[in-house]
Amino acid sequence: MHAMTEQRTDFTDLLKARRAELGKSLRDMEKLCIDPDSGEQAKFGWLSKVELGKAVDPPKQERLKAISIGYTLPMKIIQAAMFRQFFGYDPAVDSSVAWSEDFTTRIIVARAEEMTEEERRQYADIAETFARRRTQGDGNSGE
Repeated sequence: MHAMTEQRTDFTDLLKARRAELGKSLRDMEKLCIDPDSGEQAKFGWLSKVELGKAVDPPKQERLKAISIGYTLPMKIIQAAMFRQFFGYDPAVDSSVAWSEDFTTRIIVARAEEMTEEERRQYADIAETFARRRTQGDGNSGE
């Protein structure tokens, strides 16, 4: 595991700057940051902690979507800033790995390079287990 010597603030800086551009309070942003599909809302307390640089868990996809809507920023911009700050990973400069809409494929491939051969084998076994479960779960048992 690699220790990060510098605390990234890409996501924090993006949200602070955009909120200032919009001329909104954090309470306003809470009201605007709602994903209509899932109902997920970026709450005032969480947004406040992010802006103050306090420890928070990385946001899940639904919260990122809510933030994208509330801050009126493209989802890819929000995701890239989040990955840089929380994971120290910049998907924009890593063209050596596969792409997926939410960048998870890039994270998986990038992290695989850091694993031992045994860890990669275990990781592949996990992926195969998920694939088998999905196939068995959809009623396509080959009959």
